[in-house]
Amino acid sequence: MKLSKKGEYALRSLINLGIAAEVGRSLVQVTELADNEQLPVKFLEQIMQALKEAGLVVSARGKFGGYRLAKPAKRITIGEVVRLIDGPLAPIGCVSQTAYEKCTCPDEAHCGLRMLMLDVRNAIAGILDRYTLADVVEVTLRKLRRDNVPLPFSPEADNAAAPVRLPARHARKLANRAGRSRLDETEGVLHQLLGDYAI
Repeated sequence: MKLSKKGEYALRSLINLGIAAEVGRSLVQVTELADNEQLPVKFLEQIMQALKEAGLVVSARGKFGGYRLAKPAKRITIGEVVRLIDGPLAPIGCVSQTAYEKCTCPDEAHCGLRMLMLDVRNAIAGILDRYTLADVVEVTLRKLRRDNVPLPFSPEADNAAAPVRLPARHARKLANRAGRSRLDETEGVLHQLLGDYAI
C-alpha cells in the first residue's frame, strides 16, 4: 500500500480541520487549507468534494463560508479515510477484507506469499484503523505547542508576523542540510501516544 497524493492531501486537510476545531475556528476556506499545506487549490477542491460526499466534512457557502468536520474527529479513523480515497489497504487482492479478488495461485490456502501479505495487510490495517483523526490532531498540537509554533487557524497565528510554517520545499531543504531527512521512530504518532511499543 502506498498512500497517493490525493490520500495524503485528504488526510493533511482533515488534520487541519481538526486543528481548526480544537482552536475554536468553525469554518476554514479551501484556499486557507491549500495555503497552509502548500497544496494545489483546484485539486484540493475535488478532494474536499469527495470528503463531503462521504459525510466526513460539511461546507457552508458564501464569502465567509468554508469547511468543517461533519462529525467529531474521534469518530473518523485514518483507515476509513485511506480506504475512501485510495481503496483497499491490502497489497494484493487475495488478502483484501473489503475488495477480495481471487489470485492466480493454484493453492490459495497454502500460499506462502498470501500468508505474508495477509500479515502486511493486518499490520497496516491495525495501525490505520486503531488511530483516529483526534489522535493525530492531539499529537500535532502537542508538538506545535512544545516547539512554540503558533497554532494554525488560531488568533495567535493570524496576528503572527512570520508565517506559521515554513514552505514545504524550504523545510525539506533545511531538514536535509541538518541531516534529518529521515524520521526518527520517536517522531511517529504511535510513539507519541504510547511511548515505546512493538507492532
